[in-house]
Amino acid sequence: MKVVFAGTPEFAAEALRALLAAGFDVPLVLTQPDRPAGRGMKLQASPVKQLAQQHGIAVAQPHSLRLDGKYPDEAAAARDALLAAAPDVMVVAAYGLILPQWVLDLPRLGCLNIHASLLPRWRGAAPIHRAIEAGDAETGITIMQMDAGLDTGDMLLVERTPIGEDDTTAVLHDRLATLGGRLIVEALEMAACGGLSRTPQPAEGVTYANKIEKAEAAIDWRLPARVLAARVRAFDPFPGTTFCMPGEKATETIKLWAAGVVPASGQPGEVLQAQGDTLIVACGEQALALRTLQRPGGKRISAREFLQSCTLPSSVS
Repeated sequence: MKVVFAGTPEFAAEALRALLAAGFDVPLVLTQPDRPAGRGMKLQASPVKQLAQQHGIAVAQPHSLRLDGKYPDEAAAARDALLAAAPDVMVVAAYGLILPQWVLDLPRLGCLNIHASLLPRWRGAAPIHRAIEAGDAETGITIMQMDAGLDTGDMLLVERTPIGEDDTTAVLHDRLATLGGRLIVEALEMAACGGLSRTPQPAEGVTYANKIEKAEAAIDWRLPARVLAARVRAFDPFPGTTFCMPGEKATETIKLWAAGVVPASGQPGEVLQAQGDTLIVACGEQALALRTLQRPGGKRISAREFLQSCTLPSSVS
């Protein structure tokens, strides 16, 4: 079976590793164009491109696959590469580009997507973050037959995994990436012998996982502590959660990386306790024990180290 792979970040690279380890023929990889990254803002290849190059796989990086769009020459070149690869199936994982109908129709078995949620819950760009933020008890991987809609295709395989009380997006991402790699290999092996069945998604329970925006990082202490604690875990590693702390010379923006709910009360933003390794701030309901923080230009440190490094005001915002 010839498999064309389309993906960009590390989540997708893990799936490509699994396909290669299982012995699938991958003649072509599609991935996003190189992007500026790091302090020097030098162009950097995606994790999927780096892996493909290590294995000598041809790589195409169009800005768009729309033949009538802004980059028709790039789309046409990608079409020629896809036709030359003659794939039986395309596997898509966090690619970042919309696939037009001509791409969906090209492989004999169509395009299979590795989606990091239990569809139809959390269609869209940030399913891992939003599942944690919403306080979901479980999530999983859905292998989906792609159609023209946004994550609306038939489900082929589903596997669930619990969301632990301390799971961050970083932790859950890695677990789901490994699960996605295993499940797509299983799906293709079943497809090769005609044993893969399709189940339409139910009409009920549809939710959308909107892209995470930097503006969501600011903590609103008027919210319940349980909501904020979930958001702290959901926004690790990006964009993090932040609050403002008045200092002797200027207000500092502090990043909060770990926190827990405690049964205390006060005015939202009021510092209820700040001694030893205990730092507690009141919320709209209950309070947060701040456990891991980061000052501007610094590294992540414990509450004890944080309290030793600064004089805390009576309230934060």
